[in-house]
Amino acid sequence: MALFEALFLTLLAGAHAELPGCKIRITSKALELVKQEGLRFLEQELETITIPDLRGREGSFYYNISEVKVSELQLTSSELHFQPEQELMLQITDASLGLRFRRQLLYWFFYDAGYINASAEGVSIRTALLLSRDPTGRIKVSNVSCQASVSRMHAAFEGTFKQVYEILSTFITSGMRFLLNQQICPVLYHTGTVLLNSLLDTVPVRSSVDELVGIDYSLLKDPAASTSSLDMDFRGAFFPLAEGNWSMPNRAVEPQLQEEERMVYVAFSEFFFDSAMESYFRAGALRLSLVGDKVPQELDMLLRASYFGNIFLLDARLSAKMALRGKALRTQLDLRRFRIYSNQSALESLALIPLQAPLKTMLQIGVMPMLNERTWRGVQIPLPEGMDFVHEVVTNHAGFLTVGADLHFAKGLREVIEKNRPTETRDPTASSAPPPSTAAV
Repeated sequence: MALFEALFLTLLAGAHAELPGCKIRITSKALELVKQEGLRFLEQELETITIPDLRGREGSFYYNISEVKVSELQLTSSELHFQPEQELMLQITDASLGLRFRRQLLYWFFYDAGYINASAEGVSIRTALLLSRDPTGRIKVSNVSCQASVSRMHAAFEGTFKQVYEILSTFITSGMRFLLNQQICPVLYHTGTVLLNSLLDTVPVRSSVDELVGIDYSLLKDPAASTSSLDMDFRGAFFPLAEGNWSMPNRAVEPQLQEEERMVYVAFSEFFFDSAMESYFRAGALRLSLVGDKVPQELDMLLRASYFGNIFLLDARLSAKMALRGKALRTQLDLRRFRIYSNQSALESLALIPLQAPLKTMLQIGVMPMLNERTWRGVQIPLPEGMDFVHEVVTNHAGFLTVGADLHFAKGLREVIEKNRPTETRDPTASSAPPPSTAAV
């Protein structure tokens, strides 16, 4: 009985699940571009590594290694790919880090100091980003798992005691290798949970389109990753700003994404456009004042444009010109059909049928130019700041349309993150990174 009840509740929850008005698919073809930009950013972050001073004694030899700085990162092999349940996986193998540090060495009565160039070689990093939906409907990096290691180090010792240094270099460099291993994962954890989240904070969730309506791009569930793509379901609904809690039921066909040839695909259902028209109507932009002998004054009429999406998106009756500029989806509408009805009775709605033609003329002259002026300004698609669409192609389907495009970084990750991250997180050591032992994959 308990199993039956659980199954019933699961089916009931599925039956009431909200359908998305907008879907976005990021394909594996986008990952090479993202990797190139991300590795440039990661290289800069690794240069912020702070390695504690290394000091001690070996027989009559005293040493102090300080001011260790990472100077460069050289990558031999790297891969960024989608992984189910882990979302994004970055793997770097056989990389090298250039370092420079200050030496202070005492051997019996002889003292030597100066700077040494060193290299950490055989650097391997394996890190996974888990993406999820937060309580506000925003996409977030909710966890970072990490495993990093440095297989060997080499230091170019010079000076009066070069021979002595070479004898003891294994001892010194092994200590530095241990410390370096302990520092890489905390930097990556901070980069994912703090810095990348500051970038994701630039993706709009609920924002105004103009002075009348807003748009809701809340995630409906956690992103879903396959080996070839990452899919995200958004509410994709407009709402009148004066009625922030108003929502329109989504009874449209759920958009489907099958393609993977482009870097990114965005699908919009009829509901996306229906909610826009209904929101403008409720905000007062589409109301008409009808007077004259042919219109009974006692008739309470509603002019509804809420089903324009059905007109626009049926294959043979498409009457909207779509364009994508950067992240803005622009729409120019051409009225082909509308319906007018009374909110009192079906009989009164029947009596309004003769008014269809003159009202269509009034709409084309008085309403459509105003509406097109608004819709051609564009509505932002939920992408982070600094990313734009290029080479877009719009395809119409039965009940929805898709926009396929490639990605372009109009701004670098460093520029966007520096602009948006909180000032108190500029020091990577200030993040609550887990110890490396618990951050391993």
